[in-house]
Amino acid sequence: MRRFIERHPLWSLVILIAVAVLLWMIFAPWPKGLVEVIGRKKVFLNALFNGITLGGLYFLVASGFTLIFGLMRNVNLAHGSLYLLGGYIGYEISDATGLWLLSFIVAFIAVALVGIVLQVTIFRWMEGQDLRQTLVTLGISIVMADLMLWIWGGDFYQILPPDWLMGAVETPLISSISTRTGDPIYLKYPMVRLVIFTAAVIIGVLMWLVLNRTRIGMMVRAGVDDKDMLAASGVRVQLVFVLVFAFGAGLAGIAGVVGGTFQSLAPGEDTTFLLASLVVVIVGGMGSIPGAALGALLIGLAEQFGSVYAPTYAVVLTFLIMVLVLAFRPQGLLGRR
Repeated sequence: MRRFIERHPLWSLVILIAVAVLLWMIFAPWPKGLVEVIGRKKVFLNALFNGITLGGLYFLVASGFTLIFGLMRNVNLAHGSLYLLGGYIGYEISDATGLWLLSFIVAFIAVALVGIVLQVTIFRWMEGQDLRQTLVTLGISIVMADLMLWIWGGDFYQILPPDWLMGAVETPLISSISTRTGDPIYLKYPMVRLVIFTAAVIIGVLMWLVLNRTRIGMMVRAGVDDKDMLAASGVRVQLVFVLVFAFGAGLAGIAGVVGGTFQSLAPGEDTTFLLASLVVVIVGGMGSIPGAALGALLIGLAEQFGSVYAPTYAVVLTFLIMVLVLAFRPQGLLGRR
């Protein structure tokens, strides 16, 4: 942070002013003039919270994609299908047992096993062959999409959270002032979204710690940089790669359950979240967990604010961010050159 401020004092000042303005808009009551220009503060706060929690969902999907694509350099275009498969499995478990938390465990294990099969049968024999990996995994995603359409049909499915997560919780943020009594009205937000976002933050912090502060993370990064030297030191490189691939696929399965709880599950969601993962990794930087978190947050906020204030250009806004990042920082916001 200090190095960034020393190198870019002007940008640091701009960021500081933007953060100060945002904090004022979040915590302070809005004057009537601002309400007439932007709209009600409640709409703004809901868009902000929806963007942040949607960014948490995108991070769960993109973090696994970051491990597989950004770190291991495996082009897995079936990652969106793993997301949708995890969601469907989570729905079946939750519907059959009524245990919402169990659906996460089963979805993680089941999709991780699919990831192991993909790594052992495909990626192990196509290391460094990006075009072949792209074509093969694209074909696998099409086959998996048709199989899931055959099994679950074209209906929409919703995973219901447990009763203790139902309903809204009152936040300390003032959404408006009562015109009758003059008392502040505080924003209420769904409890389940806040809990899942908190879980996404915890998973992201643990992933960063494992990759950067443990021996396992050191072996993973060494295997990507110099596989032969790591193998010469006695480490079973292929086993490490299989475990990392399985974990990344399992994260996609967990994200599927989260997505089914946040929104819904339906054919076509696999393509949507694969595209979102690609954009997040490109914006944040390949192989960077903090970059994936930052990219997911930016994309989530752009989608929600775009859908509220500029619905016609909401999709364009997302890709505009990606174009600007590629133009001025091709390695991503937090990626290495």
